[in-house]
Amino acid sequence: MPENTFPQKLLAELLGTAMLVFIGVGSVPATLIIGGNAPFTMAELGMISFAFAMVVVAMIYAIGHISGCHINPAITIALAATGKVPWRDVPGYVAAQVAGATLGALAIVGVLGHKAVDVGLGIASYGPSVGAGRAFFAEAVGTFILAFVVFGAFDGRAPGGFGGVAVGLAVFAIIIPVGPATSASINPARALGPMLVGQLFNGTVHWNQLPVYLAAEVIGAVVAGLTYVALNARRAAVRRVAATQSVPAEGVSA
Repeated sequence: MPENTFPQKLLAELLGTAMLVFIGVGSVPATLIIGGNAPFTMAELGMISFAFAMVVVAMIYAIGHISGCHINPAITIALAATGKVPWRDVPGYVAAQVAGATLGALAIVGVLGHKAVDVGLGIASYGPSVGAGRAFFAEAVGTFILAFVVFGAFDGRAPGGFGGVAVGLAVFAIIIPVGPATSASINPARALGPMLVGQLFNGTVHWNQLPVYLAAEVIGAVVAGLTYVALNARRAAVRRVAATQSVPAEGVSA
Protein backbone atom coordinates (compact mmCIF):
# COMPACT_ATOMS: atom_id res chain seq x y z
CA MET A 1 0.00 0.00 0.00
CA PRO A 2 1.47 3.40 -0.99
CA GLU A 3 2.53 5.67 1.87
CA ASN A 4 0.51 8.81 2.47
CA THR A 5 1.97 12.03 1.13
CA PHE A 6 3.63 14.50 3.48
CA PRO A 7 0.80 17.07 3.09
CA GLN A 8 -1.69 14.34 4.01
CA LYS A 9 0.34 13.56 7.13
CA LEU A 10 0.44 17.23 8.10
CA LEU A 11 -3.31 17.59 7.63
CA ALA A 12 -3.85 14.51 9.77
CA GLU A 13 -1.65 15.98 12.51
CA LEU A 14 -3.49 19.30 12.31
CA LEU A 15 -6.91 17.65 12.59
CA GLY A 16 -5.78 15.22 15.29
CA THR A 17 -4.29 17.96 17.47
CA ALA A 18 -7.35 20.15 16.93
CA MET A 19 -9.61 17.37 18.16
CA LEU A 20 -7.30 16.67 21.09
CA VAL A 21 -7.53 20.30 22.22
CA PHE A 22 -11.23 20.72 21.47
CA ILE A 23 -12.28 17.65 23.45
CA GLY A 24 -9.51 17.38 26.05
CA VAL A 25 -8.87 21.03 26.82
CA GLY A 26 -12.50 21.87 26.13
CA SER A 27 -13.58 19.54 28.93
CA VAL A 28 -11.96 21.95 31.42
CA PRO A 29 -14.11 25.06 30.75
CA ALA A 30 -17.12 22.80 30.18
CA THR A 31 -16.64 21.38 33.68
CA LEU A 32 -16.21 24.84 35.18
CA ILE A 33 -19.26 26.23 33.39
CA ILE A 34 -21.44 23.37 34.60
CA GLY A 35 -19.97 22.68 38.03
CA GLY A 36 -18.63 26.00 39.27
CA ASN A 37 -15.16 27.31 39.99
CA ALA A 38 -11.91 25.43 40.48
CA PRO A 39 -10.34 23.69 42.29
CA PHE A 40 -11.78 20.54 40.78
CA THR A 41 -13.08 17.67 42.82
CA MET A 42 -11.41 14.32 42.16
CA ALA A 43 -14.49 13.23 40.21
CA GLU A 44 -14.27 16.30 37.98
CA LEU A 45 -10.54 15.78 37.46
CA GLY A 46 -11.27 12.18 36.56
CA MET A 47 -13.79 13.20 33.91
CA ILE A 48 -11.31 15.68 32.40
CA SER A 49 -8.65 12.97 32.38
CA PHE A 50 -11.12 10.58 30.77
CA ALA A 51 -11.91 13.10 28.01
CA PHE A 52 -8.24 13.51 27.19
CA ALA A 53 -7.67 9.76 27.25
CA MET A 54 -10.59 8.92 25.01
CA VAL A 55 -9.75 11.49 22.34
CA VAL A 56 -6.13 10.29 22.29
CA VAL A 57 -7.28 6.68 21.81
CA ALA A 58 -9.70 7.74 19.08
CA MET A 59 -7.11 9.80 17.21
CA ILE A 60 -4.46 7.07 17.33
CA TYR A 61 -6.84 4.65 15.64
CA ALA A 62 -8.18 7.33 13.28
CA ILE A 63 -4.93 8.84 11.96
CA GLY A 64 -2.11 6.70 13.37
CA HIS A 65 -1.84 4.85 10.06
CA ILE A 66 -1.62 8.16 8.18
CA SER A 67 0.82 10.32 10.13
CA GLY A 68 1.77 8.27 13.17
CA CYS A 69 -0.58 10.43 15.30
CA HIS A 70 2.12 12.28 17.19
CA ILE A 71 -0.26 15.23 17.87
CA ASN A 72 2.45 16.48 20.23
CA PRO A 73 5.64 18.34 19.23
CA ALA A 74 7.54 16.80 22.14
CA ILE A 75 6.80 13.30 20.80
CA THR A 76 7.78 14.33 17.28
CA ILE A 77 11.10 15.74 18.50
CA ALA A 78 11.78 12.66 20.63
CA LEU A 79 11.13 10.39 17.64
CA ALA A 80 13.51 12.49 15.54
CA ALA A 81 16.16 12.46 18.29
CA THR A 82 16.08 8.66 18.28
CA GLY A 83 16.16 8.33 14.50
CA LYS A 84 12.59 7.12 14.11
CA VAL A 85 11.47 10.05 11.96
CA PRO A 86 13.68 12.31 9.82
CA TRP A 87 14.54 15.74 11.22
CA ARG A 88 13.39 17.33 7.97
CA ASP A 89 9.79 16.36 8.86
CA VAL A 90 9.89 18.00 12.29
CA PRO A 91 9.18 21.66 11.33
CA GLY A 92 6.13 20.69 9.29
CA TYR A 93 4.77 18.39 11.97
CA VAL A 94 5.26 20.96 14.74
CA ALA A 95 3.67 23.74 12.68
CA ALA A 96 0.68 21.53 11.89
CA GLN A 97 0.29 20.53 15.55
CA VAL A 98 0.41 24.13 16.80
CA ALA A 99 -2.04 25.22 14.09
CA GLY A 100 -4.34 22.35 15.04
CA ALA A 101 -4.16 23.21 18.73
CA THR A 102 -5.06 26.81 17.92
CA LEU A 103 -8.01 25.75 15.79
CA GLY A 104 -9.15 23.39 18.52
CA ALA A 105 -9.06 26.19 21.07
CA LEU A 106 -11.00 28.46 18.69
CA ALA A 107 -13.59 25.71 18.34
CA ILE A 108 -13.99 25.65 22.14
CA VAL A 109 -14.90 29.35 22.07
CA GLY A 110 -17.16 28.75 19.09
CA VAL A 111 -19.10 26.06 20.96
CA LEU A 112 -19.07 27.33 24.56
CA GLY A 113 -18.88 31.05 23.86
CA HIS A 114 -16.83 33.71 25.62
CA LYS A 115 -17.72 32.17 28.96
CA ALA A 116 -15.12 29.51 28.18
CA VAL A 117 -12.51 32.28 28.11
CA ASP A 118 -13.90 33.79 31.30
CA VAL A 119 -13.30 30.52 33.17
CA GLY A 120 -9.78 30.16 31.77
CA LEU A 121 -10.24 28.24 28.48
CA GLY A 122 -8.34 25.31 29.97
CA ILE A 123 -5.07 27.21 29.52
CA ALA A 124 -2.25 25.36 31.26
CA SER A 125 -0.79 27.31 34.16
CA TYR A 126 0.66 26.90 37.62
CA GLY A 127 0.20 29.01 40.72
CA PRO A 128 2.74 30.76 42.93
CA SER A 129 2.55 27.91 45.43
CA VAL A 130 3.91 25.54 42.78
CA GLY A 131 6.65 27.70 41.30
CA ALA A 132 8.67 27.28 38.11
CA GLY A 133 10.97 24.59 39.49
CA ARG A 134 8.25 22.22 40.63
CA ALA A 135 6.20 22.94 37.51
CA PHE A 136 9.20 22.07 35.32
CA PHE A 137 9.72 18.82 37.23
CA ALA A 138 6.03 17.89 37.04
CA GLU A 139 5.78 18.50 33.29
CA ALA A 140 9.09 16.75 32.60
CA VAL A 141 8.06 13.67 34.58
CA GLY A 142 4.59 13.58 33.04
CA THR A 143 5.90 13.92 29.49
CA PHE A 144 8.64 11.36 30.17
CA ILE A 145 6.01 8.80 31.17
CA LEU A 146 3.84 9.60 28.16
CA ALA A 147 6.73 9.36 25.69
CA PHE A 148 8.09 6.19 27.29
CA VAL A 149 4.70 4.52 26.88
CA VAL A 150 4.48 5.73 23.27
CA PHE A 151 7.86 4.20 22.44
CA GLY A 152 7.03 0.94 24.17
CA ALA A 153 3.44 0.59 22.99
CA PHE A 154 4.42 0.96 19.33
CA ASP A 155 7.56 -1.16 19.49
CA GLY A 156 7.33 -3.90 16.89
CA ARG A 157 7.57 -6.51 19.67
CA ALA A 158 4.60 -5.10 21.62
CA PRO A 159 1.21 -6.82 21.37
CA GLY A 160 -0.43 -5.59 18.19
CA GLY A 161 -3.52 -3.40 18.20
CA PHE A 162 -3.30 -2.18 21.79
CA GLY A 163 -0.98 0.82 21.39
CA GLY A 164 -3.80 3.36 21.33
CA VAL A 165 -5.34 1.96 24.50
CA ALA A 166 -1.98 1.95 26.28
CA VAL A 167 -1.25 5.58 25.41
CA GLY A 168 -4.77 6.68 26.31
CA LEU A 169 -4.53 4.99 29.70
CA ALA A 170 -1.15 6.64 30.26
CA VAL A 171 -2.66 10.07 29.54
CA PHE A 172 -5.50 9.36 31.96
CA ALA A 173 -3.10 8.27 34.69
CA ILE A 174 -0.63 11.14 34.20
CA ILE A 175 -3.26 13.86 34.47
CA ILE A 176 -4.46 12.67 37.90
CA PRO A 177 -1.23 13.55 39.81
CA VAL A 178 0.21 16.21 37.47
CA GLY A 179 -3.00 18.12 36.71
CA PRO A 180 -3.37 19.78 40.11
CA ALA A 181 0.17 21.20 39.82
CA THR A 182 0.41 22.37 36.21
CA SER A 183 -2.84 21.39 34.41
CA ALA A 184 -0.81 18.48 32.97
CA SER A 185 -0.13 19.98 29.57
CA ILE A 186 2.53 17.35 28.65
CA ASN A 187 2.28 18.71 25.10
CA PRO A 188 3.79 21.99 23.79
CA ALA A 189 1.03 22.46 21.21
CA ARG A 190 -1.66 21.94 23.84
CA ALA A 191 0.08 24.59 25.95
CA LEU A 192 0.59 27.14 23.18
CA GLY A 193 -2.64 26.91 21.16
CA PRO A 194 -5.05 27.81 23.99
CA MET A 195 -2.68 30.59 25.10
CA LEU A 196 -2.84 32.17 21.65
CA VAL A 197 -6.63 31.99 21.57
CA GLY A 198 -6.91 33.19 25.15
CA GLN A 199 -4.83 36.24 24.24
CA LEU A 200 -6.99 36.83 21.17
CA PHE A 201 -10.12 36.96 23.31
CA ASN A 202 -8.54 38.99 26.13
CA GLY A 203 -8.28 36.10 28.55
CA THR A 204 -5.70 35.67 31.29
CA VAL A 205 -2.47 34.25 29.83
CA HIS A 206 0.74 33.78 31.79
CA TRP A 207 3.22 34.00 28.91
CA ASN A 208 6.16 33.92 31.32
CA GLN A 209 5.22 30.32 32.14
CA LEU A 210 5.32 29.08 28.54
CA PRO A 211 9.13 28.49 28.43
CA VAL A 212 8.83 26.24 31.49
CA TYR A 213 6.24 24.09 29.74
CA LEU A 214 8.07 23.94 26.42
CA ALA A 215 11.48 23.10 27.88
CA ALA A 216 10.20 20.55 30.39
CA GLU A 217 8.05 18.72 27.88
CA VAL A 218 10.67 18.49 25.14
CA ILE A 219 13.39 17.43 27.57
CA GLY A 220 11.12 14.88 29.25
CA ALA A 221 10.11 13.31 25.93
CA VAL A 222 13.64 13.20 24.50
CA VAL A 223 15.06 11.65 27.67
CA ALA A 224 12.28 9.05 27.59
CA GLY A 225 13.04 8.20 23.96
CA LEU A 226 16.76 7.90 24.59
CA THR A 227 16.09 5.79 27.68
CA TYR A 228 13.89 3.40 25.74
CA VAL A 229 16.47 3.12 22.97
CA ALA A 230 19.17 2.46 25.58
CA LEU A 231 17.08 -0.35 27.08
CA ASN A 232 16.69 -1.93 23.67
CA ALA A 233 20.37 -1.48 22.88
CA ARG A 234 21.35 -3.36 26.05
CA ARG A 235 18.94 -6.15 25.21
CA ALA A 236 20.44 -6.39 21.72
CA ALA A 237 23.93 -6.53 23.22
CA VAL A 238 22.88 -9.37 25.52
CA ARG A 239 21.49 -11.28 22.57
CA ARG A 240 24.75 -10.83 20.68
CA VAL A 241 26.77 -12.12 23.65
CA ALA A 242 24.39 -15.05 24.03
CA ALA A 243 24.80 -15.90 20.35
CA THR A 244 28.60 -15.89 20.55
CA GLN A 245 28.48 -18.16 23.60
CA SER A 246 25.95 -20.49 21.96
CA VAL A 247 23.42 -19.75 24.72
CA PRO A 248 19.79 -19.31 23.64
CA ALA A 249 18.90 -15.62 23.97
CA GLU A 250 15.62 -16.53 25.64
CA GLY A 251 17.57 -18.05 28.50
CA VAL A 252 19.43 -14.85 29.26
CA SER A 253 17.96 -12.43 31.81
CA ALA A 254 17.60 -9.07 30.07
